[in-house]
Amino acid sequence: MWEQLTPEYVNYWFAVGLNKFIRVFWYFCIFEFTRYLIIDYIVMFTIRQRKKKDIERFERAKKHLFIEKPLISIIAPGHNEGKHLYKLTKCLAEQTYQNFELIIIDDASTDDTPIIGKSLKEKGIVFIRNETRGGKASAANLGLRYAKGKYIVHMDADSSLDRDAVEKIVIPFYYDERIGAVGGNIKVRNYRGNLCATLQGIEYLKTISVGRIVTSHLGICRIISGAFGAFRRDVLDSIGGWDVGPGLDGDITVKIRKCGYKIHFEPRAICLTNAPTRFKILTKQRLRWDKSLIRFRVRKHKDIFFPNANFKWNNFFSSSENVFYNVILDITWLIYIVDMILNYNSLLLLIIPMNFTLYVAMNIAQMGCIMILTERRKEEFYLVKYLPLMPIYIGIYLRLIRTVAYYQEFFFKRSYEDQWNPEKTSRMAKRYGL
Repeated sequence: MWEQLTPEYVNYWFAVGLNKFIRVFWYFCIFEFTRYLIIDYIVMFTIRQRKKKDIERFERAKKHLFIEKPLISIIAPGHNEGKHLYKLTKCLAEQTYQNFELIIIDDASTDDTPIIGKSLKEKGIVFIRNETRGGKASAANLGLRYAKGKYIVHMDADSSLDRDAVEKIVIPFYYDERIGAVGGNIKVRNYRGNLCATLQGIEYLKTISVGRIVTSHLGICRIISGAFGAFRRDVLDSIGGWDVGPGLDGDITVKIRKCGYKIHFEPRAICLTNAPTRFKILTKQRLRWDKSLIRFRVRKHKDIFFPNANFKWNNFFSSSENVFYNVILDITWLIYIVDMILNYNSLLLLIIPMNFTLYVAMNIAQMGCIMILTERRKEEFYLVKYLPLMPIYIGIYLRLIRTVAYYQEFFFKRSYEDQWNPEKTSRMAKRYGL
């Protein structure tokens, strides 16, 4: 009866036995299933077991925060972000923690940002304008120079926060004095906009809401998102702030880790951002992000991988995990494709649909993990019906973009030609190896 209800290709793989199944689907079994299901669920189980202790620690730290009430400097650098500034100020005015200053840095915008900024200055907001565009890192460093707070919160101008996000992203600093930076939980605001945004909504939940919980728990969290991240002021001063270039979020995180500080991810600090709604724009964005991985992890911070006076195993594993699951496995996937074509050419019509089925099943299992953790369970359940498209989106579309980006950056250093940064800034960055 069961065999009659299941597709023929599924029955075939059940019939051939476990050994042949693993031989044919070795890529999924060894890498994908292990990393994105087994490890994720083990960590989630561990976190659930210590939930009571975690809540008690959080409440103690919250109490210390509100006793001290330190000044927090929120810096929002941007170029042509004028249409978002009033929404940003309104969002921050509703925060449960109010001892902060807002510093908006206009990086030579050509829209109405200067006019809007002038009106905001009259309301007590610090507005600074670069007359010559220097790039996002330059604007962030300018904001840092004017900041007076003990903690620096960096956020994008088009982001919006839950009402308690500012207090929640700062609370972890009171867990451990060795925490140098805290990442917020970035979610897609416009996930109902169209298919492009919807798929990114699922991706963000998997890679940020769950992925960074796992890496933070393991002590190898590798990135503080520029959309919403908090830093100790003294730590930023000690490393000289942000360096120029795409991938500056990951770069500054590595710099902080190399100084011996911990990186923490706080899933309760929620930030909403608008994702690209066109695949053409998304492709450009991901090409830039993926090229940055080669630029700063493989080249700039390659010393992390070699024994030296400052070598630390947690930094080694943090960068190794990132490079392995993005670069090495991208190459391994191509090897897998060649293996199937050369050795199982006659079974491809059975292998392809089974691979698709395995990845859909894995995405459903991952969504189960997300539903356990999310505070927006009812709203985000809307995304479940789009899970069958994720193997195509992540497994083919994003993988092709990564492959192109790695090739361009490995052999041609194309990130220095990206118009995301001004040409003169990229030229100087290339000269000094930044």
